[in-house]
Amino acid sequence: MLRFKLLCILFLTNFSFSQDSLVSLFDKKLNQFLNVRDFCISKDGAEAFFTIQSPDGAISQLASIRKVNTSWGEPEILPFCDENSYMEAFLSDDGLRLYFASDKPLKEAKESAKNFDLWYVERKGYSDPWSQPINLGKNVNSDNNEFYPTLSKNNNLYFTMDVPTGKGKDDIYFCAWNGKKYASPVILNDNINSSGFEFNAFISSDERFLIYTKYNAEGGYGSGDLYMAKKDSNGAWQKAQNLGAIINTKFMEYCPFYDEKTQTLYFTSKRNLLQSKDFKNVDEFQNYVNQNANGLSKIYQVKIKL
Repeated sequence: MLRFKLLCILFLTNFSFSQDSLVSLFDKKLNQFLNVRDFCISKDGAEAFFTIQSPDGAISQLASIRKVNTSWGEPEILPFCDENSYMEAFLSDDGLRLYFASDKPLKEAKESAKNFDLWYVERKGYSDPWSQPINLGKNVNSDNNEFYPTLSKNNNLYFTMDVPTGKGKDDIYFCAWNGKKYASPVILNDNINSSGFEFNAFISSDERFLIYTKYNAEGGYGSGDLYMAKKDSNGAWQKAQNLGAIINTKFMEYCPFYDEKTQTLYFTSKRNLLQSKDFKNVDEFQNYVNQNANGLSKIYQVKIKL
């Protein structure tokens, strides 16, 4: 444990929190939902996408909000969503493609067993409608479950796959883009993956660093923690390090997204900071329970320079 803490201290020199770096809830517009699973935001900060779910996660839909002047407008479910599950949106660098995971069946396989694939929708401009979902195809997708797509600026794809031949149950994979199609998935090395659970990876635009969740890892703070790995001078991934106690808790932290322009890390957490108190009425009770860290999936943000 002492060695782990010393490694964390050394690692913290690679990024820094500002003096006012406090983890806070993203916005009260999302607190009306019981479970908000993941989050991404556009380059201009005017459009955000997230997953809303039923308490057990069985119902899962993608939603968006837009800035109205300086405030967020009302959330809307994305128009291509239907009775299938949709989650884990990632907006392309130009803002014209939205990638996500869904168990939507392929047209030719409507009667077959469902599994999660990676899909995308596209639009001609920011005010234009989204297309119907397009499957990323067999080079990326398989009979296993694929989740949480994230892309670098050159369109290299990183994602989670649940496959029996991996290092653990969930692992992080990579597909290179050659300008026309994706290469077959390659599992990231032992500095990223293990015999445990690794999932929900965010790749920086220049592929300089990767942020993801390790579940119940030795030396962690408990449940799922966010870790970050960087590449060495040869382009190989170095050993991932825990992002520390400002971000991680004994509760579940997952689904990271880093806004490089504003140096803001967004992530999902199930942290619970509620304390028993005397309530004057039901409205006060409801506001306190719903608007604060209550053990349900909520979106948090923190300023951090990576």
